[in-house]
Amino acid sequence: MPDPTRDAAPPDEELLARVRAGDREWFGPLVRRYERELYGYLRRYVGDADLAEDVFQNTFTQVFVKIDQYEPGRPARPWIYAIATNQAIDAMRKRARRSDAAADPTGGDPADADPKPLAELAAAPGPSPHEQADRAEEAGRVRAAVDRLPDLLRQVLLLAYFQGLPYRDVADALGIPVGTVKSRLHAALVKFQEVWAEAGGGGEIGDGPAAGDRPGDRPPPPAAGKTAAGGRRK
Repeated sequence: MPDPTRDAAPPDEELLARVRAGDREWFGPLVRRYERELYGYLRRYVGDADLAEDVFQNTFTQVFVKIDQYEPGRPARPWIYAIATNQAIDAMRKRARRSDAAADPTGGDPADADPKPLAELAAAPGPSPHEQADRAEEAGRVRAAVDRLPDLLRQVLLLAYFQGLPYRDVADALGIPVGTVKSRLHAALVKFQEVWAEAGGGGEIGDGPAAGDRPGDRPPPPAAGKTAAGGRRK
């Protein structure tokens, strides 16, 4: 029997296929492979480190429970992201219901959030403490602007720009056509620019992908910063 701790882990699709076939020892390598990346996405999505940790755990619980629903050969990454997105939506709905009766319904300390790509406006290497403080403040404003987007627009913005998923993977993760991904992404960037301007953020956000881009292409990074695919767990 193969030893996942010593052998090089196969592609994601093969890992899922092996787990589906009953080789459950490959489940651990799959979780570790997505640990930083998926946690970073969930933290940005739900806006709270502890909730993101819970959603991450719930996501892979569902991957394990629903493994028989995975079709061998199907792209693994969008399938896992679809489960994670649904778990994040459920968690946020539960949090909203709890917050109705809570004295403080805030969803986490904005100062604890990692700087996000849209906030990295012409960042110079080796910033001074003052520049770091300014950047952290701007990251908080970007986070607030992203949070104000409608959920359908926020989803594509997080998956395409923050996670760097190609159009096709975003479409598979959300269960929508590639054309809808492109139109929502354009609308998300337009709406973000409006919210950013209203908040006095300044700066320009990129126009997003051109209409003639191939469906599998990754969207170009916004003019305001560069795409970051991962996050940092606690």
